[in-house]
Amino acid sequence: MTDSEGTKHGAVPDGTTVFDDGVPAVANLDPALLTALRQAAKAAADDGVEFVVNGGWRSPEYQARLLAGAISRYGSEREAARWVATPETSPHVSGNAVDIGPPAARTWLSRHGAAYGLCQIFRNEPWHYELRPEAIEHGCPPMYADPSQDPRMRR
Repeated sequence: MTDSEGTKHGAVPDGTTVFDDGVPAVANLDPALLTALRQAAKAAADDGVEFVVNGGWRSPEYQARLLAGAISRYGSEREAARWVATPETSPHVSGNAVDIGPPAARTWLSRHGAAYGLCQIFRNEPWHYELRPEAIEHGCPPMYADPSQDPRMRR
């Protein structure tokens, strides 16, 4: 897959922000998630913090490549499932998840994200955020240890 093909399938060029509508990984996010991210990013910028998108929407093909790489790296499907979901279960494929960096942005989101409905879902992935609108009033739900513990991943 060439760089432009990769970007078309969800690879994220370095330095991509939540405002980069020309990048499919951002443009294809769920509109409510993207709105919340942009609101949070504007508030974070007032604190001198910039959000960088390291992962967002992904095509099923790209997600399958990431999973194959994880299986190779971790030695089994079971161990890879702690880090990478299948194309059928990944919230990235549906546009419902975003991976945010750098560490300062993640720290800002861990403190303020619930006010925007943005919650860290997995304890082992401090970069992975999803929209939970109920968090605005009730706070973020308890985190799963890793994706293999999330019932959504068991299809």
